[in-house]
Amino acid sequence: MSRPRWRPEKIFPAYAYLPGRQPHPVRDPAGHSYHHVDPLPVAAAASLGSDIFFWGLDLFNHGYYWEAHEAWEGLWQVAERGGPLRMLFKGLILLSAAGVKIREGKHVAAMRHAGRAAVLLRQLMQGPHRVFERALGMSPAALADCAEAAARLPATLQAIAPGEPQPVFEFVLGSRSRRRPTGSRKGPHL
Repeated sequence: MSRPRWRPEKIFPAYAYLPGRQPHPVRDPAGHSYHHVDPLPVAAAASLGSDIFFWGLDLFNHGYYWEAHEAWEGLWQVAERGGPLRMLFKGLILLSAAGVKIREGKHVAAMRHAGRAAVLLRQLMQGPHRVFERALGMSPAALADCAEAAARLPATLQAIAPGEPQPVFEFVLGSRSRRRPTGSRKGPHL
């Protein structure tokens, strides 16, 4: 399956972090992002059109689940409390955590994270779900179904080099027809 890049100018981290297997990315001096100044600004506003959102899609789709979680957490923190956008980011963060747990072989924890993500994503069907569907490339409910299925029947992991990213979800987030924002153009705010 072809996995799109939304921020092809950005270089993926040196490794896909798994707790206890590689240096912690930001706390360990050997970490891939230790004292790293990211060219992406800290999120001032939560947006599905932001470079940070698209970078999170790239990270997630290519098996950098811990790193995707970190990218989306900044958006979640500035999203309106109780709002649908905050709920979406929390669902994506939990789905990323499920990806980490699947890669770690922690089936129960993966199911718990995927289940919590699914609950949040299904709640989004009552709001402006068309905006979310365009951003995700599928409805939030379909993503919830995919998340639960992936956790129930985790992917067969291949033997790979330590730190090599490994996508564990068969779906790809983001619509191929959606164009990545450039410059200062902003996407929809909710």
